[in-house]
Amino acid sequence: MAQIPSLENAPVNLTSLRDQSQRELIYILKNIRGKKCLIIDPKLGGSISLIIQTSILKEHGVELRLLTSEPIQTDCTKVLYLVRAQLNLMKLISAHVQNDISKGLQREYFTYFVPRRSVACEKVLEEEKVHHLMTIGEYPLYIVPLDEDVLSFELDLAYKDWVVDGDASSLWHIAKAIHKLEFSFGLIPNVRAKGKASVRVADILNRMQAEDPVNSSDMGMPEINTLILIDREVDMVTPMCSQLTYEGLLDECLQVNNGAVELDASVMGVQQEGKKVKVPLNSSDKLFKEIRDCNFEAVVQVLRQKATSMKQDYTEMTTTSQTVSELKDFVKKLNSLPEITRHINLAQHLTTFTSKPAFLARLDMEHTIVEAQSYDICLDYIEEMIHKQEPLVNVLRFLVLLSVTNAGIPKKNFDYLRREFLHSYGFEHMATLYNLEKAGLFKKQETKSNWLTVKRVLNLVSENVDTFNPDDIAYVFSGYAPLSIRLVQHAIRSGWRPIEEILKLLPGPHSESKRSGFANSPSFDVSSGALPSIDRLGDGRRSTVLVIFMGGVTFAEISALRFLSAQEGMSYDLIIGTTKVLNGKTLVEEFIEKLV
Repeated sequence: MAQIPSLENAPVNLTSLRDQSQRELIYILKNIRGKKCLIIDPKLGGSISLIIQTSILKEHGVELRLLTSEPIQTDCTKVLYLVRAQLNLMKLISAHVQNDISKGLQREYFTYFVPRRSVACEKVLEEEKVHHLMTIGEYPLYIVPLDEDVLSFELDLAYKDWVVDGDASSLWHIAKAIHKLEFSFGLIPNVRAKGKASVRVADILNRMQAEDPVNSSDMGMPEINTLILIDREVDMVTPMCSQLTYEGLLDECLQVNNGAVELDASVMGVQQEGKKVKVPLNSSDKLFKEIRDCNFEAVVQVLRQKATSMKQDYTEMTTTSQTVSELKDFVKKLNSLPEITRHINLAQHLTTFTSKPAFLARLDMEHTIVEAQSYDICLDYIEEMIHKQEPLVNVLRFLVLLSVTNAGIPKKNFDYLRREFLHSYGFEHMATLYNLEKAGLFKKQETKSNWLTVKRVLNLVSENVDTFNPDDIAYVFSGYAPLSIRLVQHAIRSGWRPIEEILKLLPGPHSESKRSGFANSPSFDVSSGALPSIDRLGDGRRSTVLVIFMGGVTFAEISALRFLSAQEGMSYDLIIGTTKVLNGKTLVEEFIEKLV
């Protein structure tokens, strides 16, 4: 199980969210008396581990298993399945029950859907003739706190679901999660949305408030002052670029899952052949909290300084006599030695990726495309990647990046690249290209690109960026400021109105609304777009802005938002909500399908 992150310093009390989810799970376990086998959907394993510790599960008589196609191996007579509402998982559960029946085993079965039950899934259980043997329930886990300022709805395929398959069920899920938040922290008075899915979620949220109102008169001033919803498709450039913050680079190279990376033990200096170790990465690690949002160039320097300082302290300790107080200070510093060693090992491992000529060439080409410098050079680079049969996702990232910055690819080049891609990677990837075309991520050019205008007006590219002492969010990509975060900057500072013309050049509609029904609300002029001045809550804390990314967010964008929140003159704390944390690789993988 992953290490549960500390939520003590969260802008709003996220500990209460985790405690509520934990209580709801314990309530389910207590209702199933005696010893039971808890079988968890593998995709939920990481999320559950951030909600409750294994030791607490054992206290409630739980044997823990992950759901697989293998028959259940347990002496327990009660079996509890905790699963997402997916049809293939119903087939696995049915096979388990049928296998038990064939062996004459008598067990009680419980299936709890996360976050809510599905008629289609129950139909499968009926068809498999096991539904009557099941007790069906729901575990309403709509939100998982990944860290002090990051909430996840854990909807891995939400973006593809609505842009390719037209399945908007996840939008209801997101609105429900936000509404659930409002019952803890008060009705959010100001909502700004950009993108089709975001505007729909804002509408659903208003309907939910009308049907099941948050009674804000009892709660006083709302803790979350403003909600900003942004569709991933509004900014597909950012996730296609390689992240250069420490945490972003760890995700690009090693893939961070539920606040941890899993890698060979040898990388961490443990000499155990073939053994994997899980390294926790969250705010509980003070050194990681300090360096996670820095550009990787600066991280190497910080680690070098800390190691040098430790060495000097050790030399002084062994060569001069010390007072008891000085000894105590030195021992305190020694406590941070495992953290320093851990991150030196990780940084050293990352340099094996970042020092490769191919990595540096990729960064150069990304900047060339983002700056819209030389279209022909970019086409040649992608063509060479295809002919060399470089990893499929790497090629798709560049195809998407080139397509979204140019409003598509000219027909002649589009047909050629498509043909060469299928010849090189196999015609089974026709479905993958179809998915990307349907999502508008790889298409023929039919209109003139707006990218140059957007880039110029929002100042997305900076020539001189100080990655060690940054003064702008562009440091997270060493020169490119994420479009999504520029939009958030404007939404917080002055609303949509001043950038309305730019918003029209980006995908999807936009909206902003003032929601009534809460106590002590300041006046708000929608036409001016300015945020009402609720800088402080009653207890002196800064008010909070919740920024939700519909379709996923990168660690680099999270770092850029933390940078903004820390700036002088920023009156608000920021919390980030997302359907999932992603990078260009994991985003593109959503669209990959093979025809069998």
